[in-house]
This record gives sequence, structure tokens and C-alpha cells, in this order.
Amino acid sequence: MIASHPYRSQIATVPAGGSRPLWSVMIPTYNCANYLQETLTSVLAQDPGRELMQIEVVDDCSTQDDPEAIVKGLAGDRVSFYRQPQNVGHIQNFDTCLQRSHGRLIHLLHGDDLVMPGFYNKLQTGFDQHPEIGAAFSRHVFIDELSNWTKLSDLEQTHSGILTNWLEKIAVRQLIQTPSIVVRREVYERWGGFDRRMKCWGEDWEMWVRIAAQYPVWYESQPLAQYRQRSTSLTGNTIRTGENIQDIRQAIEIVKEYLPASTAASLNRNALQNYANYALSTADSFIKAKDRTAAIAQIRAAIACHFSLSTIPMLLKLSLKAVNREISSKLALARSTNL
Repeated sequence: MIASHPYRSQIATVPAGGSRPLWSVMIPTYNCANYLQETLTSVLAQDPGRELMQIEVVDDCSTQDDPEAIVKGLAGDRVSFYRQPQNVGHIQNFDTCLQRSHGRLIHLLHGDDLVMPGFYNKLQTGFDQHPEIGAAFSRHVFIDELSNWTKLSDLEQTHSGILTNWLEKIAVRQLIQTPSIVVRREVYERWGGFDRRMKCWGEDWEMWVRIAAQYPVWYESQPLAQYRQRSTSLTGNTIRTGENIQDIRQAIEIVKEYLPASTAASLNRNALQNYANYALSTADSFIKAKDRTAAIAQIRAAIACHFSLSTIPMLLKLSLKAVNREISSKLALARSTNL
């Protein structure tokens, strides 16, 4: 275990003599019980048994549903259930998952996401063949509330195996969704839990860059995990206020410390530009939704993140869109009034 870090939880080693399965599938939940049965079913379909796999749901004191009833009704005592005594927030709930795990490989699976057939066997292959890797992840599918596929993540390389130049790629953009990645427990023991300086966004990305800076990472080119995007995510307060990009900027500064001195400045600049463009794209979505306040918040966040000649055309385009939509709305109101 490394020395204590002011912004990371220490993940203690598993006590000697305790149960040590190969897998710990830890499922953090909060007010998502309507998806939990589908999530658990996807895991249980690949269950190799208690000796090889710990499965546990860790609930952050849900207030709108009863995840424990779902767990017991579907899996009996095969799946453990732990409820936080009070709401602690998603980052501390993730760390609780890590602390309660006792397998050698940890899979954090959000309570509304899914694994596809072969996920555990395929990723185990990476760890078996390459004991030096710190983590392994697969390509993933984005799904909506009804579990329809909406898009596929980019192909990082055409074949399964250890990724080349991975740190340089992951340092400028989030390319991994949490349900698609498995990490050796000893990595968390050595480098700690998720960084609490991010409040709502970026803590997972910072972790994956931290791991990539210390270990090789293995990639499964077949899509084997499904990450759910809900339509309500765009209206979250942290996005409407621009706090998401503030968190990302914090993560980018932290990540800079992990990068080689020769490339840190250019990678840092690329990351800032990527997330400025992301914020402008989000602002465009808010303009289409006629949410002027949120659009302005994202535009301001984009400018604070990165402002250059390359961002000016997009800013002008968004300004014209906003003006045109406001004029159109006023004309429509005038017509209806005259009628």
C-alpha cells in the first residue's frame, strides 16, 4: 500500500486467510432499481460460482426504490447486499465497493449497465496471458433507457492485446466506460481509490489515466459491455451549470502530473481543446432544447477550458443559432397572439 493521499481512500489488502475468489463484481446503485434486475441477470448468466466470483450490490441509501428486494427476489443469497447508512455520494460509494471486495480482479458495474456474453472469460484471458497488466477493458456499446443500442465505441486497435501508446491516447480524452474495465485489486491497493477532487465528472477518467501511467493495459476488441445513457442526463444540474467541465479541468490538471515531461504540455493542451469542443457540442444540444441558460453555462465553460482561433467558428455558429431560435420563437408567439 502506498502512503496516504489527501484525496484518495486507502484500499486495504484482504486479510490473510479470507476468501479470495478470482472475481469481485461490485455493483454500486442509487435509485436505479428498475434497471438492476437486467444488470444482475447479465452477470448471473456468466456466474462461475461462489468460489470464483463475489457478486455484491452496494447501495448509496436509495430513496426512491428498494434494490435489496430486487437482489433477494432474483438471486436469493447468491448476491450480497450492502446499504450505506446514509447517502455518501457516488465516489465514496465506488470506494466502498473497492474496500468490500476480496477478489483478485475487480469489476465495477453500475446498477443500470450490462455485461454481454463472454465478458469475464474474454477479459480473464488478458490477465492470464499477461500478468504484468494492471487492467483490461473491452469495446462497449451505448444503450438507451430501453436497452436499445445507440452507438458503438471507437475501435482502439483491430486485435485484442496490450495497447500501444495507450497513455498518450487516454490522457487527452475519456475512452473507457466503467462497466467495460476490470482492474487488479492490487492496483487499487497500491494507488488508492477514486480522487475526491472531482465532484461529479472525471473521477473515472483520472483513474484510468493513473493506471495507464503505471501499467500496460489489455484491450478486447469485441464489444462486451453496455453503458446506459439516459435522456435525462442532459438536464442534470452539474451539466446545466457547467460544473461538469470544471471537474474535467480539475482532472486534466491532475492527469498532467502522470505524463512524461516531454509530452505533458502538448497532451494537456489537446485534452483542454477536446473538452472545450465537447462543451460547445453540449451547448448546441441545449440551444436545440431551447434551454438558453444551460447553453450559456456550457459556452462559458468551454471558453474557460480552452479558447483559441479554432473555437471561434463554433462560438459564432452557436451564437447565430441561439439568436435565430429566439427570433423564431418571438415570431411564432406574435402570430399566435394575432390569431
